[in-house]
Amino acid sequence: MTSTARTPAGLLDYALGEPARPLVTFYDDATGERVELSVATFDNWVAKTANLIQGDLGAQPGDRLALLLPAHWQTAVWLQACFATGVVAVPGGDPAGADLVVSGPDTLDAARACSGERIALALRPLGGRFPQSPQGFADYAVEVPSQGDRFVAYAPVDPDAPALELPGGEELTGAEVTDRARASAAALGLTAGSRLLSGLPFDSWEGLAAGLLAPLAANGSVVLCRHLDRLPPEGLAKRRESERVTHMAE
Repeated sequence: MTSTARTPAGLLDYALGEPARPLVTFYDDATGERVELSVATFDNWVAKTANLIQGDLGAQPGDRLALLLPAHWQTAVWLQACFATGVVAVPGGDPAGADLVVSGPDTLDAARACSGERIALALRPLGGRFPQSPQGFADYAVEVPSQGDRFVAYAPVDPDAPALELPGGEELTGAEVTDRARASAAALGLTAGSRLLSGLPFDSWEGLAAGLLAPLAANGSVVLCRHLDRLPPEGLAKRRESERVTHMAE
């Protein structure tokens, strides 16, 4: 049975029919970190983050969120949380033109151009917090644990409303994101149970699709690798075998 969802949030809801299966397995080959998130665990992080966006940050559907983060499991969570709340995700967007900004540790100076709410992610193993929160930012790892484990939007997300602005300025509605995710899954040859290894950054549709959206649309999973260029060929071969990778996007 294929999902008939018209929004990316609906794709995740459909995936919850198999809550225990892996959805995102993340590697950072600069630190040796490995994190595996089942559908249920990923959904829990998304719910907490969406509650943070809608509640504590007071963001409204249509608000623009500049997402200054690398390809990372927490970036995938934020992307999906934006879709759940109706906030427009703008990967690599200009903070000065955004209503709120989410930044990793390497882009904090640029993120200060945002006049709205600012959230910082340390991107440390196991979702760890900053030793000291950056001035002018709320620390995601401090704020998110107390958020609710279930999320209900104040108003249903409109599939025909803007949901994602790609680098370069192309804007997609939720329905268009969902349709394009399905098309990317088909182009990559993904089917239910496929395991796609992606080393692509989240700075293009191809990277966003491979890193989350296409596997989600296909009822598959992603092995998301940051700093993959630091992994020698024999290490990549071992990872492909140990993670039962069926498809590659490098």
